[in-house]
Amino acid sequence: MGKYFQEEIETASREKIEQIQTDGLLDVVKRVYDNVPFYRKKMVEKGVTPDDIKSLKDISKLPFLTKDDLRDAYPYGLLAVPLKNCVRIHSTSGTTGKRVVDFYTKKDIDMWEDGCARALVAAGGTDEDVVHVAYGYGLFTGGFGLNGGSQKVGSLTLPMSSGNTDRQLQFMTDLGSTILCCTPSYASYLAESIEERGIKDQIKLKEIAKRGIGDKIKLKKGIIGSERWGDKMRKRIANELGVKLYDIYGLTEIEGPGVAFECEEQNGMHICEDYFIPEIVDPDTFEPVPDGQIGELVFTSFAKEAFPLIRYRTKDITYITREKCKCGRTHARIHRLMGRSDDMLIIKGVNVYPSQVEEVLIKHGMPANYQLIVDRVNNSDTMEVLVEMTPEMFSDTVSSIESKEKEIVAALKSMLGIYAKVKLVEPKSITRSEGKAVRVIDKRKI
Repeated sequence: MGKYFQEEIETASREKIEQIQTDGLLDVVKRVYDNVPFYRKKMVEKGVTPDDIKSLKDISKLPFLTKDDLRDAYPYGLLAVPLKNCVRIHSTSGTTGKRVVDFYTKKDIDMWEDGCARALVAAGGTDEDVVHVAYGYGLFTGGFGLNGGSQKVGSLTLPMSSGNTDRQLQFMTDLGSTILCCTPSYASYLAESIEERGIKDQIKLKEIAKRGIGDKIKLKKGIIGSERWGDKMRKRIANELGVKLYDIYGLTEIEGPGVAFECEEQNGMHICEDYFIPEIVDPDTFEPVPDGQIGELVFTSFAKEAFPLIRYRTKDITYITREKCKCGRTHARIHRLMGRSDDMLIIKGVNVYPSQVEEVLIKHGMPANYQLIVDRVNNSDTMEVLVEMTPEMFSDTVSSIESKEKEIVAALKSMLGIYAKVKLVEPKSITRSEGKAVRVIDKRKI
């Protein structure tokens, strides 16, 4: 197998890609206008009809769709085909209010799995790999997407799901897993567990060559996504596991993982533009911004049959480039996510992003698992940062732990301009999620 799963479309000319998108946009606008009252109402309120959409640039005439719209339309309000045509449903991990769901026809699932297969091959995956899928299954999209993509590539697929770490490591060693698919937080947890069990030298590729056991253990790459993770966290997890890690992007609302993915160049994530139309808009004015300028990512999933979304605001902050990648792929790329427009916390009048806290912690040698607890006491905002210690730190003296806490408090004060209480907690005391890690608990909203 070459470096493309579907070479003809992955290396198509910009003209061909844009023609596919134009045809798809005209089709999906008419489909939802005719078949989805919720969409028709929003378009009427905006003063636009399908006849007004004649080219890609006309997409700006259409109304945006938000997660609140999806909640308001729950469960069937945005369904664009008869329910009998649907074969699967997935849902977001939200726990409050109405959930957000996504419906799939057989064609939708086939398209989704193709996107995941493209991601695996772009990372160097082949039919000789053993793909260890440790994303959650069930309503969560991660497991099913990579599972189906791996099977399409022809790889031996281990549908592990998340949790039960002892079983994960047993299968990883016994069956010789070569590609790990999971969230950043779970990858970090597996790395910790490998270290603790004294089997690191058996799993890490760079040690395999030294010890001559390469025929038994072959873990070499990771397809990691579903959470925002910075470059420093990526480097740390990659070093801990001894593998090369590749980012993958998706949202339950529009498909799941496989919407965009990194190739071996790791210079942005390739969008499956034959399925989606990406836009970058100013998060304040909602006006389109030029390629290369940072803004909010907006997607139109024109190829979806059951649940197409038009101009869906993802809240993810990034920028886009349409230059041809050195890998040969021609589809537009988005930069690795810089955060979310709704991630920002206002604490004592100061804008605080979890990514800033993460940067400080990693810079000061702390593990990747942490949690921010924001509260309001006596009409004043408070922020506490719980940070797991490494096993080595946990064995240190009380005074050395207190000294480390003070060090991080000072660093956070320098970065954020406000005081944050820091508490170093014992290893593995912060709950690991089977889907996305819960980094922020804002008690002001509870």
